[in-house]
Amino acid sequence: MRQYSADLTPPWKKPKPVPEVAAEPGLVVEEPGTGFCGAVIRCEAGTVTLEDRFGKHRVFPMEPRGFLLEGRVVTLVRPAPGGPARPTRTASGSVAVPGARARVARAGRIYVEGRHDAELVEKVWGDDLRIEGVVVEYLEGVDDLPSIVSEFAPGPDARLGVLVDHLVPGSKEWRIAQSVTSEHALVVGHPYIDIWEAVKPSSLGIDAWPRIPRGQDWKTGVCRALGWPENTGAAWQRILSGVHSYKDLEPELLGRVEELIDFVTAP
Repeated sequence: MRQYSADLTPPWKKPKPVPEVAAEPGLVVEEPGTGFCGAVIRCEAGTVTLEDRFGKHRVFPMEPRGFLLEGRVVTLVRPAPGGPARPTRTASGSVAVPGARARVARAGRIYVEGRHDAELVEKVWGDDLRIEGVVVEYLEGVDDLPSIVSEFAPGPDARLGVLVDHLVPGSKEWRIAQSVTSEHALVVGHPYIDIWEAVKPSSLGIDAWPRIPRGQDWKTGVCRALGWPENTGAAWQRILSGVHSYKDLEPELLGRVEELIDFVTAP
């Protein structure tokens, strides 16, 4: 006699099997029912807790075929005990996304004043920027900023964020920034003469950034005052090597960069 399966569902009506993926901390998935997208921060008792990029938490049941991973349906399962630990935070303090692919670059951009600014932003926010598809470019000063913004032609789908050094009321930088009026461009800045000062002195083993008299090259003056060789390129590499995460930077810079990222990536 033939043996028949108790399941009489025609083969073409049966759902195709989907991959089972361990809900490791830092894995970014989407819950399709709500559209909530976030990184796994906890997995327990048949549920998984996700955290989005704004720090909001949501708890979801780990049901079969319950999540999307890079657009594909998956079933989340509890990770095997004793698995390898993964970093859960990036240098900027955001949730880490191990193995995530860089997003295709957005039309929007973030401009910063110089190469040192760009290198510092890359070191602390690079992982976040790649996931968001945001490209950082540097300017040689801000004197031509209005014409640069006009040429970029920012719009709803191509926002422009600009980070300016020494943006304090009454300064030349302040007056130039005030002339940028596009609603799709945001110019913000920190109060420091140069991005060097945005690094906490304690992270470099110095008591404070020295005060340099007007009329003297600021970076060269800093090197002299600190007893460093008068080689600003080498000095910058020394400073950059002392930065390991957002904790090594002053809040006045942290807030402005986060503001620009949020502005450029806003829907």
